[in-house]
Amino acid sequence: MPASPSPFHITLKNGEQVKVNDHVYCSPSWAVRDGTPYSVARIMEFLPAQGPPASDKGGKSKEPFTRVRLAWYYRPSDVSDRASADCRLLLAAIYSEVCDLSQVRSKCYVIHRDKISDLAGWKKRPDRFYFTRLFDPWIRKEFEVIPAVTIRNLPSEIKDILISRYEYVVAEKEVVPDLTDALRHCETCTNWCPPAETVQCDRCKKYFHMACVNPPLLAKPSRGYGWTWAPCSRRHEEEVDNHEGIRQLTPAAAPKPPKTNAPAPRGRGRPRKDRVQAEKEENLEIKHFRMWPFRYFGLHTVAEDTLDPDDFIFPRAATRVGSKYQANVPLAPGTEGAYSQPGKYDSLRRNNLEERGGDSTIEVLCLANEMRPEEVETHRNTLTRNEDIKCNVDWLTEVMRRYTEARLAVRDFGTVSMKNPLRLEKWKKRETRCIDRDWTDGEIAAFEDAIAVHGAELRPVRDEVGTKTMPEVVRFYAHWKNSKLREENARIKAARESGLDAIELPSRAVSPDDEGSIVKELTRGNTSCGCCRTRESTVWWRAPKGLPTNVLCDNCGLSWRKYADLNVRPYREDAMAKNKLENKREGTPLSGPANKRAKTTPSGTSTPPPAGPVPAAPQHRCLACHKSGSIGKVLRCRQCQFRAHAGVCGVVVDAAAVESWVCELCANEKTLEALLNPDCLLCPRSTRDPKRKSLYPPPDSFLRACKPTEGQAWVHVLCSAFIPEVSYSDASRLRLVEGISTIPQYRWQNECTICSQNGGAVVRCAECPAEYHVSCAWKQGYKFGFEMQPVRQSRRDTTTIVEFNDISGCMTPVVICKGHIGHKRELFDICATNELGETALQVYCKNYKQVSTEHTHGLLRKARRLDNIITINGDHSSVGDDATSDPKCFRCRSEFSPFFHPVPHTNGMSTCSAADTRTFLCHRCFIDTRENHVVTNGTASS
Repeated sequence: MPASPSPFHITLKNGEQVKVNDHVYCSPSWAVRDGTPYSVARIMEFLPAQGPPASDKGGKSKEPFTRVRLAWYYRPSDVSDRASADCRLLLAAIYSEVCDLSQVRSKCYVIHRDKISDLAGWKKRPDRFYFTRLFDPWIRKEFEVIPAVTIRNLPSEIKDILISRYEYVVAEKEVVPDLTDALRHCETCTNWCPPAETVQCDRCKKYFHMACVNPPLLAKPSRGYGWTWAPCSRRHEEEVDNHEGIRQLTPAAAPKPPKTNAPAPRGRGRPRKDRVQAEKEENLEIKHFRMWPFRYFGLHTVAEDTLDPDDFIFPRAATRVGSKYQANVPLAPGTEGAYSQPGKYDSLRRNNLEERGGDSTIEVLCLANEMRPEEVETHRNTLTRNEDIKCNVDWLTEVMRRYTEARLAVRDFGTVSMKNPLRLEKWKKRETRCIDRDWTDGEIAAFEDAIAVHGAELRPVRDEVGTKTMPEVVRFYAHWKNSKLREENARIKAARESGLDAIELPSRAVSPDDEGSIVKELTRGNTSCGCCRTRESTVWWRAPKGLPTNVLCDNCGLSWRKYADLNVRPYREDAMAKNKLENKREGTPLSGPANKRAKTTPSGTSTPPPAGPVPAAPQHRCLACHKSGSIGKVLRCRQCQFRAHAGVCGVVVDAAAVESWVCELCANEKTLEALLNPDCLLCPRSTRDPKRKSLYPPPDSFLRACKPTEGQAWVHVLCSAFIPEVSYSDASRLRLVEGISTIPQYRWQNECTICSQNGGAVVRCAECPAEYHVSCAWKQGYKFGFEMQPVRQSRRDTTTIVEFNDISGCMTPVVICKGHIGHKRELFDICATNELGETALQVYCKNYKQVSTEHTHGLLRKARRLDNIITINGDHSSVGDDATSDPKCFRCRSEFSPFFHPVPHTNGMSTCSAADTRTFLCHRCFIDTRENHVVTNGTASS
């Protein structure tokens, strides 16, 4: 198609003519777009084919226009999960893309809402759309779009330039009232007041620059508060003192307007239809400056930048000016007075201060230009024997980086090793892998299943895989997509060599039958529309995935392609009306209600109605966070039906054994690994209900999640995690629990504010001095979570720093009472997961609860804890002034112990202090009592 002078028209395949700034439907073939509806766009310019342009003798280009640059519009459902009730509403965007001209379908009309006089009539006409907002795909934020002529709060020179160039202005919702208000001048300096730098007096309603008031304001008042100018504030105080302000609080009632017989003005009803006016609106001229009708003029815009024609028109999320983004480097010693000497500061800064981009502020990644190729190649072949890795770009990049480090350190290349796959870069806080981990067959299968459901949206794909990070998923997606294209090209090449026609191959080219979206012959099982269930249509279209049939009638097919609107008939209507349709007599008109239509199609050719919707994947509800999850993430005990996330129970179960999983307490009934008494050692002694046969906690509470201790007793998972002195010998499985004897005495002696008992270990609220048992707080619904606390630079070497969901710091367990509703702590729930699928409780226990088990044994660690207690309490070997000269353990009757512990009286009398009753336990019996729940009555019971 030869080029034509501008303005010119291009004729589409359907016969319509389009020109620049017309709105069109655009979409590739049905197989490529995978059933998605058409996209709406505006033509910005027509372009020739790629490559050097061919010109005739006169120098004019004779290349046909085969490409087109389009400015896209989005549908609200494309950028968010919420559904839009209006299928004609679009979101504008300052985003363009070059496409083939063959992908342009037909013409449509898109205008701003303010330019439509009859919106209801506009939406009734085909191929009509409108927009009110703009979506920026880079910062993923929506902005308001207003006509440029409505802006008044601007200096005249800036407003004239803005109105002459652009048709619309893009701004945040909170800035629109300030822009459309009257021109504002500062009462002090009489200059224009930008909205971002202006404050308004709450009494006189005048505007001031925040820097012009005395004292200057550093920030605007918070929402809900006002600001008053000093003279107005003084005048208000005088009125209050003279009691004049009290009379002004009760103004006189305004007089009622006189009655009139004039007709009421036209209200908010539907306006009168005017076809001539509608045609004028369709052909309305829109101003474009450099092919765009929009410009951002919002909260983060400098008004004077509008005068520059080369200024960016894109929306901005924040400014990049200030101490948060620029470093304030101090001057060298002895040059503090450089600011007061003109012309000298630049030279001092250049000579004495360290500039950015120098050798000390950058990281040298490669010095290949200074290395001999034969030396590098010789040593590189000794690093690995895997031929596939030798061609890996990431591996080669890491090899050159390590060679560069060796060269800078003046080391031989033979000392370089690639055994460690991790590296710590200069500007990162944690180590990263130079080569991604290999993908298992299960991970690849989960990835391909997620791609089939979510397409190129890789974040839900990452969640489905669960074991890979986001960068690994993105890189694997690129390799996987290239492998699919390689296989497809190999099939095409093999077919061509064998002499087959190219049309029979799975080609990505556009097919002649309306891009492969029209069904010429209906197959068995696809004899009705998948949306409205009709069996009669002049044209049948291919249907998107997820419908009962694979075809759509003409009306539903065009409605889906153009407006992304499908009113699918529910499944239950066919099942309920099946028996009724069989008894209807012939001749019932098809235009009647659905429940009165006759069954005119022979029963032998009709397709039976679907049995019902495809059942969703079964899910279980976790008792800790009360959220549902898939079977692999949330486990359910086969015996007692206890349900919880695997990460908060320290359980790793194979996919084949998920259905047969049993909890720790149920498994202990057969294995007898620990005591049959499941009472928690860190909770107060519970009184047994004689009517209740089972000793175990109820399965409908998360407190049933228990772990065995080193003394074969039990503790709650919550108690062991939120009491800091307790640790695990295997933190990945949250067992065995150790260190109960190291809990300070005050935790056992302080009284719980909930149950008023002092038999268990208590923790303190993060917002108040209240102390309570962990289990009591959980039963009362207190807030449990983990807080990421920042760590000072001086303590980073001695503090364990954890990164969870892009937030790094010291992970601290926190329990907060119900009454502290307005606390400002940002907590991660115990079941919150990171990008690797690990829960917050699991990450905390792995980093802070793991006992060093490299060179020690469990019994040896227990003996060391006993030695520490003896060392700490060595000066208290006697029990005090009220003790006897030769105390005895009332349980084992021993007189020899490094330390005697006083215990309360248990002979049925009223509770009193241990010193008054002369009752003691030796240290061995005391430890045994704490860890094995031995009843202190002179006899041991488990």
